[in-house]
Amino acid sequence: MAQAALGAAGLHFDELNKLRVLDPEVSQQTAQLREECRAFLDKIVEFQKIVGSLIELVDQLAKAAESEKMKAIGARNLLKSIAKQREAQEQQLQALIAEKKMQLERYRIEYETLCKIEADQNEFIDQFIFQK
Repeated sequence: MAQAALGAAGLHFDELNKLRVLDPEVSQQTAQLREECRAFLDKIVEFQKIVGSLIELVDQLAKAAESEKMKAIGARNLLKSIAKQREAQEQQLQALIAEKKMQLERYRIEYETLCKIEADQNEFIDQFIFQK
């Protein structure tokens, strides 16, 4: 009866018979909730560590991917410049071939002319020798 009167006044006795303002059951639930909150906070901290390490890993991978991308762009630009150099070299060689063909044609004409002159001179020499 005294307990009921104290209970109505909001006072309770705990397992050690100490006077408490909270009901022992509510106090126990509060302690249990406190432990669950601590466990939850520990899990949140662990989750933040995992997420932090994941972010670092993703950043490292992004930097590596960017580095490889720059290398690929550099290689592609190098290939383009090499292709342009080859094209320029091919044009130079084509011009040199055309020049050499023209020179060959001049030499051929000159050779034919010299052969004709030689034949004329040989004929002249033969006629001169036969006349004596």
